[in-house]
Amino acid sequence: SAMASPSPPHMHGPIVAVSCYTCFADLAHGPRGVEAQRSFWTFRLNLNDGTLTLLSAVPKGFAHNPAFTRCHPSLNVVYSCTESVRHEGQVLALQLDSRSGELTELCPPVSAGGWSTCYLTIHKSARRLLLVNYWDSTICTLELLPSGKLGRRLCVYDPKGGRTMKASAERHVNHSMNDERAQAERQSDPHSHAIVLEPSAGTIAYVPDLGMDVIRQFHFDEETGVVTPCGVIRSGVKRAGRGLGPRYLIFAKALPTCYVVNELSSQVGVFTYDAGVAASIESAWAGAGSVEAKQAAVCAAAEPTLTLVQTVATIPDAFPVEMNTCGRITIHPSGDFVVTSNRGHDSVCVHRVHRDSTPPGLLSLAGIFHTRGETPRHFQFDPSGQWLLVANQDSNTCAVFAFNTATGCVTYTGNTYKVPSPNFVSVRA
Repeated sequence: SAMASPSPPHMHGPIVAVSCYTCFADLAHGPRGVEAQRSFWTFRLNLNDGTLTLLSAVPKGFAHNPAFTRCHPSLNVVYSCTESVRHEGQVLALQLDSRSGELTELCPPVSAGGWSTCYLTIHKSARRLLLVNYWDSTICTLELLPSGKLGRRLCVYDPKGGRTMKASAERHVNHSMNDERAQAERQSDPHSHAIVLEPSAGTIAYVPDLGMDVIRQFHFDEETGVVTPCGVIRSGVKRAGRGLGPRYLIFAKALPTCYVVNELSSQVGVFTYDAGVAASIESAWAGAGSVEAKQAAVCAAAEPTLTLVQTVATIPDAFPVEMNTCGRITIHPSGDFVVTSNRGHDSVCVHRVHRDSTPPGLLSLAGIFHTRGETPRHFQFDPSGQWLLVANQDSNTCAVFAFNTATGCVTYTGNTYKVPSPNFVSVRA
C-alpha cells in the first residue's frame, strides 16, 4: 500500500549545513565569488549516491559573515562565529531541526572578545567553548549551558600583551595572497588561527599562530576557563626564507601524533606528542594553590609537548608555492588518511597514515585531486567516510566526491551545487 512505501531520500540521512560570506569588505582576505544574501544553507545527504537535496536557507540578514561552525556533541545545536576585521566577532548558537533542516537562533549572540573570529572548539565536557580571533590574535573561553545556550565569557588572553598591531583593519594587504609583500605584512603581527585541545585529558591547548610561525602551547583549566602559556613550538622548517604560516592542527586517532598544516609553505608538519610532559604540566597546575601560583607553577614546568619528525608537501614539486595557500586539514574517519585542501592549486591532498612507522603516524602521499571548483576553503567527510563534500569558495559551488577508503583516491560524483561564497561545511548525522 501507499502508506507502507519507503520515505523519500531527503527525509533521512545526515544534514549538511553550509555557511557563506555575506560582506567581502569586512574580511582580511579577498573572496572572488558572489556575496551571499542568505548566510546558511542546509541540505540532506543521500548516503546511497552522494546527492544533496536543498532543505533550507536562513532569512536575509540572519548573520554577518559566519565563517566557522561547530556541532554540539549531543544536542541538535550548531555554533558559528562571525568574521570581520572592522566589527567585534560574535558567537551564534543555532537550533537545528533534524527533520526540516531549519536553523533558528537558540539564544542571543555573545561577544567573541576580538576581531575576525575564526575557530571554535568545544571541550569534551561540553561545558566550555574556546575560540580564537584571527585579526587581533586573542583567545577566549565561553561558558556553555546544559541546554546548549551560550553563557558568560570567562576569560580573554592576548598573546600581544596589549601591544598595538602594526597592520591596519582599514588598510591592509589581501590575506588571500602569498607573495613576498603579502607574506611580510601577514607575519608582522601575531594571528591566532585555531585552538585545539589535546584529546585525552583536554588540559593542553594548542594555538597555531600564522603570523609568528609557531604553535603556542597553553594549559587549559576547565573550571575557570583560564589559558596559561606554557611553551612555543616552531611549526615546521622554513625553506628559501619563506614563512610557514601554521593554520590548523589535528591529532591522529589512537596515535601519539599531531599534524600541522602550514598555510603559506604548503606543507604538513608531523609531530610526536609527549603525554608525559603534558601530565607534568597538569600536575604543576593541580599542585599549586591560588590561580596566580598555579600559573607560575605551569610556567616553571613548561616544556614542549610536540616534536617535529617529518615535513611533507601538499602540492606538486614544481607548482609555485606563492600561487597556493593551504586551507583545511583533517583526518579521515578511519584514521588512515590525512587530507589537506589547496587554495590556488584547487585540490585536496591525501596522505596515508602509517601506524607502524617509527615514530608512528608518519605520512606518504596517496594522491592530489582537483576539487572541480576554485579555492576549496573547507571540506568535510560524512560520518561513514565514503563521501567528501568540498566548499569551493570562489566558484560559488559545493561539490561531492567519493572517497576510496582502501586507496585514498578521490573521485568526482558529478554532483555540484550552487552556493554563494561557501566557506564551511558541517555534517550532522
